[in-house]
Amino acid sequence: MNAQDRSAEPTPDLQLEIAHILLIDVVGYSKLLVNEQIEALQELNQIVRNTECFCAAEASGKLIRVPTGDGMALAFFHSPEEPVRCALEISQALQNHPVIRLRMGVHSGPVNRLRDVSDKANIAGSGINVAQRVMDCGDAGHILLSRHVADDLSEYRHWRPCLHDLGECEVKHGLRVHVFNLYKDGLGNPEMPEKLRQRKGSKQAPGLRQISAPLSSKRVLITGLLVAAIGLVIGSLFFFHRAPLARAPASEAAATTALAAIPEKSIAVLPFENRSEEKANAYFADGIQDEILTRLSKIAELKVISRTSTQHYKSAPENLPEIARQLGVAHILEGSVQKSGDAVRVNVQLIRAATDSHLWADTFDRKLTDIFSVESEVAKAIADRLRAKLTGQEEELIAAKPTDNPDAYDAYLRGLAYILKTQITTARALGARK
Repeated sequence: MNAQDRSAEPTPDLQLEIAHILLIDVVGYSKLLVNEQIEALQELNQIVRNTECFCAAEASGKLIRVPTGDGMALAFFHSPEEPVRCALEISQALQNHPVIRLRMGVHSGPVNRLRDVSDKANIAGSGINVAQRVMDCGDAGHILLSRHVADDLSEYRHWRPCLHDLGECEVKHGLRVHVFNLYKDGLGNPEMPEKLRQRKGSKQAPGLRQISAPLSSKRVLITGLLVAAIGLVIGSLFFFHRAPLARAPASEAAATTALAAIPEKSIAVLPFENRSEEKANAYFADGIQDEILTRLSKIAELKVISRTSTQHYKSAPENLPEIARQLGVAHILEGSVQKSGDAVRVNVQLIRAATDSHLWADTFDRKLTDIFSVESEVAKAIADRLRAKLTGQEEELIAAKPTDNPDAYDAYLRGLAYILKTQITTARALGARK
């Protein structure tokens, strides 16, 4: 075989996995005396080692720590909450060490494990590169998050008040990164970072609404139209208030009856969001959604809405109670999928539609070869939360593994996505003829 033939051979994919990275930097480190630098790093190491998140992750063997000269990088592998909670613990401890001034950045992304020159565990990849850019946007005291992490945390009610959209920040080589500022109860730094303050016309977004979509002139126009519409409704009620008042009790009674008729053990699985860097991986998110839906439909005690009925809804709509009423279900399952090489991350949330509250949520970081276990675990967890009893046969059907070949499964998901897309297009065409 000649050199040209060898160069044409396919190279094996990197063994990537999703890591949740906390990058820590001592502000003004280079201006310190050598003795002060050593003392600062020793104190920082002690503070970090004493945090509960660090101890728990290290005990479970799911932590990589890498010194960076003027700080450190911590890579967690269980949940995006881990580095954020760790950052808050560190910020709390620093109140007793005012001399040490830190800035921290958090991002979730693909990394590759490797050994450094000292034969110690290390990581490389876009995940840590983005975390570095996020951290570089901050000043002393800041805990900055990438938009990816902020989107994940926003799925949980207790994190929402802590997230503050700062918009895009320009870093080295003209690159831009969308960052969020995390602060709560005196922890973190609520001030606008200097880099963003210097940007002309920069304004801090007022709240979490910006996670879904940045403020734009189109949105302002829509808001204006909504205000005008509300004005017309109020004007109409002013002149014709007697008729609505007479009809209101009947409408409320009808709504109450409709809600009472919805079975408690009912669920709709909305389209999963594709959060992969490659948009072409949308087929994978569609396939995971369909596989979870298929497993749920094998449970006799559950009423599961078909994919055809849910496909035209968004992956994370705002009016969940109304959608649930339209579909006739008491619960909604939302989710997202991120695929990078053979690493897959699946995020799911089970929501009670009547109260728009989370019954259960979890994040699964697995290899492609183990994705079947995620689909089975999700189905079993939902059955448990909805108190649906499984027969022995149903448990076997839910846990069934169609193949051990990841390439065959990937091809199957691509074919499934094509079939589903064809079915939806046909259904829409038939609907348009009616």
